[in-house]
Order: sequence, then structure tokens, then C-alpha cells
Amino acid sequence: MEFTKGHGTGNDFVILPDPDGALDLTPGLVAALCDRRRGIGADGVLRVVRAAKHPDSAALAGEAEWFMDYWNADGSYAEMCGNGARVFVRYLVDTGLATPTGTALPLATRAGVARARIDGDIIAVEMRRPRLYDGSTAALGGLTLAGTAVDVGNPHLVCPIPAGLDLAGLDLTRAPEVDPAVFPAGVNVEFTAPGAPVDGVDAPVRMRVYERGSAETLSCGTGTCAVAAVALRDEGRDTGVVAVDVPGGRLTVTVTEDSSWLAGPAVLVATGTVTPTALPTSSA
Repeated sequence: MEFTKGHGTGNDFVILPDPDGALDLTPGLVAALCDRRRGIGADGVLRVVRAAKHPDSAALAGEAEWFMDYWNADGSYAEMCGNGARVFVRYLVDTGLATPTGTALPLATRAGVARARIDGDIIAVEMRRPRLYDGSTAALGGLTLAGTAVDVGNPHLVCPIPAGLDLAGLDLTRAPEVDPAVFPAGVNVEFTAPGAPVDGVDAPVRMRVYERGSAETLSCGTGTCAVAAVALRDEGRDTGVVAVDVPGGRLTVTVTEDSSWLAGPAVLVATGTVTPTALPTSSA
């Protein structure tokens, strides 16, 4: 089975070309591919399939040729992945499956059709405008932090940490405890602190994230969009530009009246083949 490995600010993915949807992709195979010791290792899997060839995207085939079939590292589905979308577009362009033009490139996702623009090493993906819809808390060890629930096509809980608490010192080796009544399908939890000033940016933020289905990752694209919306709200703004520094680098989020644009680097680092039968849990 052919694969490509790529990442966006350290948020890494195994990319599987499957244009006609012929691959029997199972949760066990996904988890085995993402295993960092016995597989290839990744935060998730991106299957590249024509929208018309997958039941989850067939209705979008008139708007986008390609469907990003995204799976978390534990073999569960996700509605959207901002960094995954940017890496997905990098793969389409670098392999000749799509040609960049003056207009945005559409791609189908489980959260609808997203659009992408390519500018050299930087790929920007337009997603829905984040919707702040509730308040809740996350418990981490003996610490309980208040946060804002945000919908970016998938659920997020953005929790600013109190002044004097070290963001880098948070223990994210275990999942934060959240309210299942607010998040029945689970949630990505972002922990934030103010960042250093950046020219041309309305709000600089530092962020760490625990992603449902993947544990802590070096970056989360939809998470940075959620964080940007909360940061702008706290500045008394509805729109603006936010620089979000994650452990894997910097992403820039531009929130407009109608949407949000997530911009940053996307890199393909390796191609090869993998033997599914050599993966011990691939039949699960």
C-alpha cells in the first residue's frame, strides 16, 4: 500500500492515495498506521478519494473533485482538520491531482466544502467562521479551568490559563475531563496564554491542545481558529488577525464576517509503501 507522510506545523499525517475508494480502510488499520513504534506514526490518516466515490462526500461531488477522508489516530472519524486540509492540498498539488489557479481550490470534508489558496510554502484554507456557543470547564489534574465552547465544524473548548501558570508545564499526558452533557461526542481542548506582540496582528496567542482521538499534538488547525475567535472576542473584536504559536510553529488565522482563513506551512517529507499484514493491529 502506497503512502506519503506530511505535516503542518508538526501536526503529522499518513496520506493514502485511493482515488476510486477501493481501499478497505478500517479503524484498526488506521490505528496501526498511526502507531509511532510499530507503524508509520502520525496524528491521523488522510485518505485521498474522489468525492463522487465516497458515500460521505458524494453529495458534494458537484462542488469539489476530491474528498479529504480524515481519521484520528485511534481510528475514529473527525469532521474537519485544518492542518490536515492544508497538507491534503499540498499533496494534491505536488502530485498533479490539482492545479493551483487564481481561484481557490475546493475540497470536500465531512464539515462541508473548504477552499484553499496556495502561495509558495504557505497554504491557507478557508473554513467556517467559528461559533462561540457555550461555557464549560476542563479538569486537568487538580486544576479546573473555565473555557468557551466553539464550533469550527468540530467541537472545541478554549481554556485560557490563569496568570502565573506555566503553559509549558501543563501535564497533557492524560485527557482533560470535560462535561459529557456539553460535549457528547468528545471535544478538542485548547489551553492558551498571551503571546508576544507581532506586527500586523490583532492578538498574539500561545496554545497547547489535547485532541480527541489523538492525545496532545504539536498543532491543531481548527483549534487555532477556535482560539483566534475567543482571543478576538476578549479584545472586543468580531474580526481580525491572530497569530497562534503552537509547539510545532506559528499559524495565522484571519477571522472575517463570514469565515476564517488558516494559513501556515504544509510539508511532504516522505513517500513509500507499507505492508498492512505487518501491522499487528491492522485487522482490528
